[in-house]
Amino acid sequence: MKEKTERVDVLLVQQQLIDTREKAKRSIMAGLVFAGSERIDKPGTKLPINTSLRVKGKEHPYVGRGGLKLEKAISHFSLDLTGKIMVDIGASTGGFTDCALQNGATLVYAVDVGTNQLAWSLRSNAQVVVMEKTNFRYATKDMFDRGQPTVASIDVSFISLGQMFPPLKEIVAENADIIALIKPQFEAGRELVGKKGIVKDKSVHLQVIVDVIAKAEEKGFNCEQLTYSPITGGDGNIEFLAHFKAGPASSSVTKEAAQEAVNLAHEALRKASD
Repeated sequence: MKEKTERVDVLLVQQQLIDTREKAKRSIMAGLVFAGSERIDKPGTKLPINTSLRVKGKEHPYVGRGGLKLEKAISHFSLDLTGKIMVDIGASTGGFTDCALQNGATLVYAVDVGTNQLAWSLRSNAQVVVMEKTNFRYATKDMFDRGQPTVASIDVSFISLGQMFPPLKEIVAENADIIALIKPQFEAGRELVGKKGIVKDKSVHLQVIVDVIAKAEEKGFNCEQLTYSPITGGDGNIEFLAHFKAGPASSSVTKEAAQEAVNLAHEALRKASD
């Protein structure tokens, strides 16, 4: 008799590890769900119903969902933040900042053009330099007076990443690691953005990635690795995570590699709601 199987997101709820399938999907795509030592990264994966599952850490381990994005970048790109100084550009509530501190960063400059968004637990943390009402486009090296950043994360909206690279080059250390969240809805031309600001076309996603990498190279950043964000943006858009390195070198990520990342993103995230 054939062994009965079930989707892993359903099993998580049935085993009372997570209370809803939607939360289960987010945890799976964030790389937090394991069957034994094997990480399960697709909600639709079918497993025997008696499979013992476990969820790594807390269901929502950070003050903002953005932390799940940086967590994947750290894992996928094999980054070590221990003892590092980071600048978090577009900090908002502080998901990236929180994740960085939990992964060993000693200091984070939390930069955001807005105000009163950063979680109190971070605002009151001596390891966080709160830089509200700060437009990073006009940031200068002297503003970062508690140590030069050796890591940077970028999660900005309503502006192209291309405008972040010039000031960033003057601020971060040589060979700094840059984790940039590529948001197609803010990089593509208006005519390529669909209803409700959603970009669904694979070809647009690919072109956006290629364009961002080219803009980064012009300013002295080479793209070493690329993957997709484990969760969609708040509006439902697929997003991508790029690992750039500050220094003279050509990008390792080819157009073919970018296409593969786009294909994997669509397979994982578009089917997640099936």
